[in-house]
Parts: sequence; C-alpha cells; structure tokens
Amino acid sequence: MLIHPWDAARSTAEWQRWLATRDFGQLAVNGLPGEPPFVQPLHFAYDPSGGGEFGSALAHLARPNPVWPALDADPEVLLSVVDAYAFVPGPWQAPPGAPAEHGTPTSVYTAVQLRCRAHVVDDPREKAVLLDRQVGHFQPAGTTAPVASEGAPFARMLPGIRVLRLEVTDVRAKFKYAGHKPREVQDRIAAGLAERSGPGDTAARTEQRRRRQSA
Repeated sequence: MLIHPWDAARSTAEWQRWLATRDFGQLAVNGLPGEPPFVQPLHFAYDPSGGGEFGSALAHLARPNPVWPALDADPEVLLSVVDAYAFVPGPWQAPPGAPAEHGTPTSVYTAVQLRCRAHVVDDPREKAVLLDRQVGHFQPAGTTAPVASEGAPFARMLPGIRVLRLEVTDVRAKFKYAGHKPREVQDRIAAGLAERSGPGDTAARTEQRRRRQSA
C-alpha cells in the first residue's frame, strides 16, 4: 500500500481511534508453495493493550477452514481493514480555474493494515477464555451463556473451532482524503459527498473533515 506523507497517520492514537470502531476485515495469509495468498473475511476484536507494542486481535475460524496448513507453514499474516470509502468523480477534483472535465477521478478511504504473528489456540480452557473475550466485544453481558470447556451449551462445539490470537508487530495506516489538494478542491469534494449522500459518503466526509480540522 502506497502511503504519501499527506495520507499517513499523524500518530498511533489516530489509527487506534479509528480501529476502535471497526471489527471486520480480511486476514491475508501467505499461500503454500505454488498457491496464491489465502484471504479470509472475518470478525475480530482488537485490543490495543494486549500483546506486543501494537496490541493484539482475537478471532476464530472453523477447524475445516483451509487456512490452517498455510498458517502452520508461515504464521506471518496481514489483517486488513478498509472503511469510510467513497468514489470521487473527476469534476470534484478539477484544479481551481480549470474546466470541470479536466478533473481526475479518485477514491477516498481509510485503510489500516496490521502485520501480525498468528498464534493458534487449541487448548479447550484457553480457547473458552478467549472466545468469551471476543464475544464480549460484540454482545452485551448476559445475552449469551459463558463459554466453558466443559458442560452445556458450548463445550461440545469447542473442538470444531480454533482461536487465533494475532500479535500485532507492525502497522501501516492510510487516511486518503485529498489532504494535499487546494482548499477549494477539498471544499468541493466535501460538498459533493454531502449532496450525493450515497453509501459511505457520510463516513468519508466525516473523516475528511476530521483530518482537515486536526491538520
């Protein structure tokens, strides 16, 4: 992922704040020899204080998932999260004083890529603790029975899944919202997103405004 200086995260806190409200991404795993990379969409729970310098993420997958042999061969993976994205038509980006048709279309978005070392957890007790922690991220307390390695209702299901503890070792974050463009162009993009108000436009405009105000 190419990150220009004007698109880069201004601090660790910036991308962690953004990631705190996201919990679905794609896990990219190196393929076995002769095979392409394996990409698995999944929910995850990110904990900035867990694990190493950049925290950790918890996820789980079914035991029959074909990702496991690739993970056994190489535990270095990438968890990719993209959101607050929108298409920007060319006329919105036309340079000041230039004809609208001279503008170049582009995309705006936020992308955070977590490089991780994957640790596969199969111990029933440890698995139950981590699953409880992950479920607790998504559901209010008391709405699901606790996961336990013995007894109903979930113990019999534990052998069918494996937990992934993703130790985050590096982070690349990009906030692509035309931060290098003249103010007039940025205003035009913001106005266009507000008027169009399509899927993703409001979130993209919010991120653009936040970046501009904090510059």
